[in-house]
Amino acid sequence: MSIKIENLTYIYMEGTPFEKKALDNVNINIKDGEFVALIGHTGSGKSTLIQHINGLLKPKSGRIIVEDTDITKKNVKLSSIRKKVGLVFQYPEYQLFEETIEKDIAFGPINLGLNEEEVNKRIKRAMKIVGLDYETYKSKSPFDLSGGQKRRVAIAGVVAMEPKVLILDEPTAGLDPKARDDIYNKIQDLRKEYNMTIILVSHSMEDVAKFADKILVMHEGKCILKGKPSDVFSNTDTLESVGLAVPEVTYLVKRLKQKGFNISQNIYTVEQAKKELYNVLKSEGIIK
Repeated sequence: MSIKIENLTYIYMEGTPFEKKALDNVNINIKDGEFVALIGHTGSGKSTLIQHINGLLKPKSGRIIVEDTDITKKNVKLSSIRKKVGLVFQYPEYQLFEETIEKDIAFGPINLGLNEEEVNKRIKRAMKIVGLDYETYKSKSPFDLSGGQKRRVAIAGVVAMEPKVLILDEPTAGLDPKARDDIYNKIQDLRKEYNMTIILVSHSMEDVAKFADKILVMHEGKCILKGKPSDVFSNTDTLESVGLAVPEVTYLVKRLKQKGFNISQNIYTVEQAKKELYNVLKSEGIIK
């Protein structure tokens, strides 16, 4: 599902002494099936932006076109939009409330008016794709799980509604490295299984470099950079000027180049660096 955002502006507490322009004339295009990362510091407008995409917030001005529907128009049924655009908030485990995992995941599909057979089918499919065995976990309380497992249950609850767009706000916040990798691998599986458009809000340059097709950089309510990871991360000075940075491995590669290694500077992931260093060392006869 494609999303087009045109001249989007949003103002918090307009007309009060605390007025703040949270979004300032934002223009963004997201293609069907893209994996898009949204990065920027706290207060840059990331969370405000994603809450507009499924109609939780109404803009001061501008348009948001989800597929062929302008959701900013009057009389648009936002409930139908929210069936297509799933939003997983930061720390989604705080949204868990049912006594069993099965019931928690079933909540969304039941509210879609699906029959029991279809609800059960969706529960099992969602649990499988997030890596939770149905028979093992269906009757467990979600509150007895680890942080990473709770996060997966919360994601499964949204996935079971089978949205065409999945928005994830810092899905790995507070998790250890292993749980972070596990969540990101499951998100990749989700994209393949459901052919979803993914919008990921993250602070981790390493994560977005590894997974995203496109990166959008927010700063003070504006989208200041957009494009493929290689395009965005080539703007090191701009990123550093707003307190961001390129992935750490990119700085390492630059230092190696300064020391005389014949190595490409367009490296943004550890996997790319390993492959490039292996080829360089082999070509210079350091390794066979």
